[in-house]
Amino acid sequence: MSEDGSRITKTVWQCTEVLPEETLAFLRSIAADYSKVKENVYERYSGVGNLGGLGSVFEIQTRMRHCGLREQLNLPAVYYELAVREAVSDIKGMWGMVKNRIRALIDANENLDADERMYLRTVLKLDPIYAALLERKPHPIPKRAEGMDLDRKRLDNLLRRLTRRCLGRPSAGGGDSFSVSPGGYSYRDGQLWLASRERHRRVALPLKDQKVSDRQIRICIRKDHADIAIPRDREVKRHGDFRNILYVHLGSRCMCTLSTGSIYGDCLGAISSARTERLTEKNRGRGRMRTEYRASLAEGNGGRAAAIEANNLGRDKYDRQMRRDRTRVESYINAEINRMITAEKPARIVITRPVTAGGSKYGNKAVNRMLTGSFRGYVRKRLTEKCAAHGIELVEINSRGTGSVCSRCGAPGERLSGGFLCRSCGYESTAALNGARNIERKYKQG
Repeated sequence: MSEDGSRITKTVWQCTEVLPEETLAFLRSIAADYSKVKENVYERYSGVGNLGGLGSVFEIQTRMRHCGLREQLNLPAVYYELAVREAVSDIKGMWGMVKNRIRALIDANENLDADERMYLRTVLKLDPIYAALLERKPHPIPKRAEGMDLDRKRLDNLLRRLTRRCLGRPSAGGGDSFSVSPGGYSYRDGQLWLASRERHRRVALPLKDQKVSDRQIRICIRKDHADIAIPRDREVKRHGDFRNILYVHLGSRCMCTLSTGSIYGDCLGAISSARTERLTEKNRGRGRMRTEYRASLAEGNGGRAAAIEANNLGRDKYDRQMRRDRTRVESYINAEINRMITAEKPARIVITRPVTAGGSKYGNKAVNRMLTGSFRGYVRKRLTEKCAAHGIELVEINSRGTGSVCSRCGAPGERLSGGFLCRSCGYESTAALNGARNIERKYKQG
């Protein structure tokens, strides 16, 4: 979602009718070539030698127009140009994540003093200097570091090593979706007509409703139909009586715990746990059937193996139940966020930034499945969108010091299975409530 003045852009979904196999084959071929274009851009421009040239998307698009790939794939420009632009955006996002990981490693490095950390973090902010450093080209010292007694050679080598450690390459994904610019589609007779590979010929997608768009849209290919993501501008709602500031701890069990003690989404943990337990039991059963399937093949019992494969190892029903379970949890999250906004009337909501470093993997598969399927990201996404829709300011602060210290006296405390305990002053509460009050304390202290 993007905000522009008093309007926001939201995505609405449109569904096609069941499509013939010929039409689905066309959509899949466009999506496959769309992914090939993105992979080609990743290969050309995601390395350290191209960081300094990512500023101009137009320049990269111009180079890609003349490289011969579009003619080789016979991909219309209405798809090709967007694939290039999307790939460049992915590369920029990748570099943003790389820099965040490096900053975390810099902060955790005990062999660096404050000036050295400042130098490294400043270089990360200045792409021309950072790019020259990675390519071992001469580069100026940042103005903030002028006059400091720094071993720049050691620090530059450290930054190169950290970059090599953190740098990856984006992936185009499964190739089941693609974007199309307004010149590549039109509406007629209740159908969406997409540009094909042949000039003056379009492919029809019959629609279930009458939504139309004059902006870039995205086609998502399903098993027997397609879903279409359409951007729509909406007016931001303004509420004259929304004046409060909320300090909110976002959790997996209790979704939103306020510093006042109010809780919204207190059943999220129970709903998520029930979903995890069902998946664990279901996957355990599927594992037994896979073992029996392999045993049947080894024994030469092809009939039994074929019956197991046909009746027990398919994913249609499994995926349908997964989508239904997820939709149920998402509906609950949306309802609770709406209830919080209506009841609390906030002008500003303060939360902590997500912690992205220091993740670990547990030996218990059920615990890993619960953490992987956590809805924390979805909660943040929907809270951000609803704040934008209601004109509420959403502030994110650093989470350091909001979980392990006492919100009453500031002394280090203990996070127990049932809550939080401070040995210094005897304060007891849930970890979520203590965290929310620490968020309030930290925000007010600036």
